[in-house]
Amino acid sequence: MKTSRRNLLKTTAAAGIALPWIIPGRALGLNNETAPSNRTNLGLIGMGLMMGGHQRTMLGKDDVQVLAVCDVDANKRKVALERTEKAYAKKAPSGTWTGAAAYNEYEKIIERDDIDAVMVITPDHWHAAISLAAMKAGKDVYCQKPMTLTVREGRLMSDTAREYGRVFQVGSQQRSNWAFRKACELVRNGYIGKVHTIYTRLGTFPQPQTFNPQPIPEGFDYDRWLGSTPWYPYNNERVKGNYGGGWRRFWEYGSRKNGDWGAHHFDIIQWALGMDDSGPVEYIPAGYQDNKYQTHIYANGTKVHRKDSGGLFDGHMIEFQGEDGKVGVSRGTRLTTDPAHLRDMPLGESDVRLYDSREHQANWLECIKTRQDPICTAEVGHRTATICHLSGIAERIKRPIKWDPDKEVVIDDDAAERQTDRPRRAPYSLV
Repeated sequence: MKTSRRNLLKTTAAAGIALPWIIPGRALGLNNETAPSNRTNLGLIGMGLMMGGHQRTMLGKDDVQVLAVCDVDANKRKVALERTEKAYAKKAPSGTWTGAAAYNEYEKIIERDDIDAVMVITPDHWHAAISLAAMKAGKDVYCQKPMTLTVREGRLMSDTAREYGRVFQVGSQQRSNWAFRKACELVRNGYIGKVHTIYTRLGTFPQPQTFNPQPIPEGFDYDRWLGSTPWYPYNNERVKGNYGGGWRRFWEYGSRKNGDWGAHHFDIIQWALGMDDSGPVEYIPAGYQDNKYQTHIYANGTKVHRKDSGGLFDGHMIEFQGEDGKVGVSRGTRLTTDPAHLRDMPLGESDVRLYDSREHQANWLECIKTRQDPICTAEVGHRTATICHLSGIAERIKRPIKWDPDKEVVIDDDAAERQTDRPRRAPYSLV
């Protein structure tokens, strides 16, 4: 179960071993078993709240083998390793299985030749360093959204994925949902006319605050958790991950709600507008002059408002307003249209049909085998994350930002431009 596709033939050839006359059926993929040469060997990095679902999904796939888990928290490593061994023990003839490793340092996963790909489900400030190291080591990557901590990291990651020919999937899984795809196809093909206004609801986090120092728990590598970000005294509120805030409330580790739900909803808006290789040209913070909502504006005048209070069309997460109608869409395959018949209307022969992915992780795994682009590439993830970051910068400096999406620079605002990247605390530099 530990043999990788890249080592199966290499090992026998180097040893001068001829293939035996009798080969176990599982090695050939017989009896409904997946042959080792067709199995993707995975390393899972960041075993917190969000990784739980990913790990269970991967452990349930016959064409995947989880060989290693990694986390800076010894307790999370232990739980993740036990979950892995228990899942595979159920399939083993002996009823036991101990073929996985657990690491504190992600570098130990990166250096293993028998691991084909990694899932990076850490806090945002670790995405770039781990993903870049993995790609340069020849591994494919599934990276949680938002893809980066800064705009400049995103450009580096997208260019690296292209240079090294890596299959890179960003965890913006709403693209693999029927309702979001249909909503985007209706907008893209002009069924509600020219789109002039879009509303989306992101919610709110508690404001960042200073917490009293606490002892660092035994088995928790706090310095490595902080990584490249500024050093602060340990407090559980700073490092915990939960939907009420945790580390996501702090600017040091992300873009707050813009990097949380914004990374999902801005991504769908980009897809609907056909802007996956570009983006808005202006960002206006809420409260600036008479601007009620946080807003970003595209070159054609389309405005996107973050409307966290007050209803959206039929209670949806995203509302597209066009000259001839509306589209509202949410998770759970919820889709509402005005006119109502648009919802179930088949597309015309000449209409644009968007990438059809039915399951986000499965799309990534299939593309690892075919070497095709997945539905949410590094470039797509970079362009969406850029919206998250620039929205946050405009909020912090309390004034609008003009942005050139072709050159990827802030126009005539040196203070804002400097915030498109961040200093990195030694020794946690990018590879």
